[in-house]
Amino acid sequence: MAKQTVTFSILLISLVSYGQSPELQMRNFASVQIKKGVRTIGMGGDGATVGNYSLIYRDSATALVDAGATSYSNGNLFSFTAVGVTTPIIWRGLALYAIAQSQYATNIATTLSSPGLGSGPASVHGDGSDQGVYLKAAMPFGKGFSVGLLLSYELSQFNAIADNNSANYVRYHTAWRPSVGTGVSWEPTKRILIGFRGRYDTDMEFRTDNLGTASGLNSSGEYRLGIALMLWKGALVDVGGTALYRHNEIYNVKNSVYKPNLGFEQNLLNRHLAVRAGYDESSPTYGLTVRVSPIILDVAYVKNLGLARVADLFGSNSNSLIATLTVNFSALSKKKT
Repeated sequence: MAKQTVTFSILLISLVSYGQSPELQMRNFASVQIKKGVRTIGMGGDGATVGNYSLIYRDSATALVDAGATSYSNGNLFSFTAVGVTTPIIWRGLALYAIAQSQYATNIATTLSSPGLGSGPASVHGDGSDQGVYLKAAMPFGKGFSVGLLLSYELSQFNAIADNNSANYVRYHTAWRPSVGTGVSWEPTKRILIGFRGRYDTDMEFRTDNLGTASGLNSSGEYRLGIALMLWKGALVDVGGTALYRHNEIYNVKNSVYKPNLGFEQNLLNRHLAVRAGYDESSPTYGLTVRVSPIILDVAYVKNLGLARVADLFGSNSNSLIATLTVNFSALSKKKT
C-alpha cells in the first residue's frame, strides 16, 4: 500500500509540473480539436477512424470556417477561429488540406510555479495566444487502404503577473520545431473502418521571470487506434484508445497517459441530419450535423474538454462548444451551371 501511495504521488507531481506550461496547454482548446474535426469530437474524439488524416480526400473541393470556445466556471474563457480549404482531387485521389488557426485568451486566472514568483505556487492572471498553420495530404492506395500526412507550424505565448505582487511576472513562449503526423486507414468493407493515427510535436520552450530565462525542448507524442462499425443503415459505433506521451526539459518531467474513446452516430432524414454522442478520454461529448447542399454545419459540445491533459490548471470544470461551417464549392459550381 505504501509503495502504491508513493507511486501515485510521483505521478501526481509529474502531472502538476507538466501543467506549468500554460501556453502549451492552451492548444488543447484549439489546435488539438481542429486536427480531429468537429464530427469526430462529437462522437468521442477517436480520430483514428472518421477523423483520420488519411481520409481528407473524401472532403475534396470544400472550404470551411471553424469557431470554438471553452468557458470555465471560474470565468476563464478560451476562444479560437480558423479557416481552411481542401483542394479538388489532384492526382489519383490525392487531395491537400490547409487550415490556419488563431486563439486568444485574456485575464486568465491560474496558479503557476516559477523562481521569480517565489518559493511556491503563486496565483496569477495572464493573457495567452496560439497561432498555427496545418497542412494535410492524403490519398487512397487501393484495397481499402488510405494514407495521410500532417505538417504543422505553431507558436504559443502566455504572459502572467502575480496577484500578490505586480512586480513579479512570468512569460512563456515557444519557438517552432518540426512537428509531423501520419494516418493509415483500412476499409475492408463498407461496414468496417480500422485506423491508426500518430502525431509527434516538438517546441523549444522559453520561460522568463524576474530572475532570468530557462529554456528546453518540449516534446509530445499522441497515438490513436480505433475501429468504426456500421451497425445498421446510418448508424456508426466507434471504439478506440489514445496514448499520450510528454517530455518537458525545463521541468525535467516525463509522463504517459492512456485513455479510451467511444462514440456513436446516427444519420437521419436521408443524411440531412446526424446526431452523435461519445466519451473522449475523460470527457463526455455530443454533436449534430445539418446538411443542406452545398452547406454542412457541424456542432459539438464537450464537458471538461481535455481533462486528462490539462487537469485543473485553468479551473475545475468547463463547457466547450465548437462549430464548423463547410461549403462544397464543387457542388456550388454545378448548381450555377
